[in-house]
Amino acid sequence: MTAGVDTPDRRGRTGLDRHGRDLTGNPRVRVEEVEVLSCDWYVLRKTTFGYRHSDGHWSREQRETYDRGDGATVLLYDAARRTVLLTRQFRLPAYVNGHPDGMLVETAAGLLDGDSPEEAVRREAAEETGHTVGRPERVFEVYMSPGSVTERLHFFAAPYGPATSTGAGGGIADEGEDISTVEVPFDEALAMIRSGAVADAKTIMLLQWAALDGPFGRRPPS
Repeated sequence: MTAGVDTPDRRGRTGLDRHGRDLTGNPRVRVEEVEVLSCDWYVLRKTTFGYRHSDGHWSREQRETYDRGDGATVLLYDAARRTVLLTRQFRLPAYVNGHPDGMLVETAAGLLDGDSPEEAVRREAAEETGHTVGRPERVFEVYMSPGSVTERLHFFAAPYGPATSTGAGGGIADEGEDISTVEVPFDEALAMIRSGAVADAKTIMLLQWAALDGPFGRRPPS
């Protein structure tokens, strides 16, 4: 008996080895076997599949995928004051892979955890920054690391100001979060990308969107 397959894992899940077996959208792909390598909290799988190449021949491939669920992120901005509200928190993976101290400057973000993307991003903004925003503007959805991670991240933007400040922020202490907020002039935030002070992909993407098509750029006619 295997946890997450035949018996419930620590999150009560079973059948994790069925993921992807019923996909029919690409006739060049035939999923043959799915092995659950780990399901301590997120799920690491090894999938064996047949793949038909452009010249017609089939090969047998194996890939490992890391499934942590989908997420959402939001850029909080004040168009009148030309500022953005970002967060700073410790990220172990960045720290062990060359970041000087692991303290990354980011847009507020988190996993959906069963909520809609819009609900999740409003929840995360309140928890991390203390701001309760209205209906956020959808920007785009992106696969952040499609070579190995299944996550699709939903990007949003929303205005903030004194009227949206409803709490202290800082994240959920019981979950080990220790998050501070960083209010930055927008032009300075762009300069932080160039200097490397902002090295988080989702944050860079939202700041560049804001400069090109968002609140600090040229919005298309409505």
